[in-house]
Amino acid sequence: MTSRSLAAMAAVVLLMPAALLRAAPPLQLPVETAQLRPSPLAGYAIAAQKCGVCHSADYVDYQPPGMKLAQWTAEMVKMQRAYGAPISDEEVRLLGVYLASTYGDATTVSEAERALRPAVASIAPQAAAASSDGAAAKTGVDGLLAANGCLACHAVDRTVVGPAYHAVAAKYRTDPEALAQVAASIGRGGVGRWGAVPMPPFPDLSAVDARALADYVLRQ
Repeated sequence: MTSRSLAAMAAVVLLMPAALLRAAPPLQLPVETAQLRPSPLAGYAIAAQKCGVCHSADYVDYQPPGMKLAQWTAEMVKMQRAYGAPISDEEVRLLGVYLASTYGDATTVSEAERALRPAVASIAPQAAAASSDGAAAKTGVDGLLAANGCLACHAVDRTVVGPAYHAVAAKYRTDPEALAQVAASIGRGGVGRWGAVPMPPFPDLSAVDARALADYVLRQ
């Protein structure tokens, strides 16, 4: 076999992966059907808002049965510190209580722990009260973005998991009902408007907070 033939064969082999990639169909994720087990515990709302940002609710069911409160709490600490989950130390504790009570060994959770509630209330009223102060209002919105894990899925100028805020603002630029529509979408979540990846609902987000976030997005 000549050196020219060998070179031609090598070129074909090198080009094959690129050709295969071009021919590969686009990846289509399945629609999320798993649901977290409802609970009156404070951690349920946090899990509904934030855990679905990174993984399916099935992930919880895949954990060993009978995990104790300390084990579930340690799992939440790992999510927070090793994987960068957008959850505070307080939310780690509340999530541990919810998961141990609902999926694990409920006998390891005390009544006092079940009664725990988030210490931080709505942030948006602070921003609304300070609406004449641009810096203070921005601080309030920044707090909402952080508290609800918005920036885990969105960025201002690029697609992450969900669309860029620039793209959302552009889509609604001429819509007189934009503020109400975007605020409603933030609260109820959904799938299909921007692709197959679902956005989790935020049932505990107040109407004022939702409008504050919608206003921020539409100004981008």
